[in-house]
Amino acid sequence: MNEALVDTLRLHPPSVIVIGASAGAVDALMQLLPPLPADLPVPIVVVVHVPADRRSALPQLFAQTSALTMCEAEDKMTLQPATVYFAPPDYHLLIEHDGTLALSVDEAVHYSRPSIDVLFESAAESRGDRVLGILLSGASRDGALGLASIREAGGHTWVQSPDTAQVAVMPRAALELAPHVTLDPASMGRILADWGTRRG
Repeated sequence: MNEALVDTLRLHPPSVIVIGASAGAVDALMQLLPPLPADLPVPIVVVVHVPADRRSALPQLFAQTSALTMCEAEDKMTLQPATVYFAPPDYHLLIEHDGTLALSVDEAVHYSRPSIDVLFESAAESRGDRVLGILLSGASRDGALGLASIREAGGHTWVQSPDTAQVAVMPRAALELAPHVTLDPASMGRILADWGTRRG
């Protein structure tokens, strides 16, 4: 299955990877991100539910274990390959048609700002079928509708296998809504690393 997914990515390469997670996010991302090569040809945009009154330490945390560039997203940033952009606390994060990021203080979605649905839906709208959406461990339904929108646009959609998630509510909600590829985070990292080093 893993080899088939690598081939699928090579035949239909994404221009951006979007990832959403909540409870259990750090564990899942610690398996997914470190294997990725320093010359990964696409940017990665990540929403993790972080309390609004707490500064996110995620870029610093993952910079210690990954070859990719890590940063907190800012309004009007231009997406660059081999870079991971984390949504700042209390802001929705969107991908614009011109390849830049946008921050929004619109109402919370599923009690969350940033919202995974908001990111995923903006990626589907701006990039169409050139998106890989990944939904990981979490305790809400945020992300299920957004991942379905990526699938409907023709993009790739992966969900963490519920039995490997610290909290399986989020993966199960996505799978109840639409069929997606299910994988453990370590396998996701290996597949993306394989694709990143063997593309073309």
